[in-house]
Amino acid sequence: MFKNKQENMAAQDASNSSNIIGKGTVVEGNIETFGNIRIEGKVNGSVVSKSKIVLGQSSVIDGNIIAQNAELSGEVKGLVEISDQLILRPSAVIDGDIATNKLIVESGATFNGGCKMGIPQKEIKIGDNGQIKSPIEDKKPTIPQTKPN
Repeated sequence: MFKNKQENMAAQDASNSSNIIGKGTVVEGNIETFGNIRIEGKVNGSVVSKSKIVLGQSSVIDGNIIAQNAELSGEVKGLVEISDQLILRPSAVIDGDIATNKLIVESGATFNGGCKMGIPQKEIKIGDNGQIKSPIEDKKPTIPQTKPN
């Protein structure tokens, strides 16, 4: 019981942390954090946060975004999966599917892809390297494969 309390305190401390990827910075690979993250630079990989992701106007993400909340002003090429609220600011450009509980799209934002809203909140798992399957793709029929004789 004492160990669980220590683990909970450590997770709470981690979720209160803030991270910043500055303008002009390029990150190759996935980013995973328990805390908030603000990105002004470029990330070639997925970004996963158990808290909030904020993308500045100069940001470019070539990968998936998974978080509890997000406020996007930059460019995203990939799936955006937000368990609570997603805000697309006027300078946002999203090329990919969106799955979120609540969506706010401000005038001027560009979105090219499918959208699924009102999804039940699920736990965000850190350690999956941002590899997720689009909930939009779940609707595609599967073709059974047969073994040759």
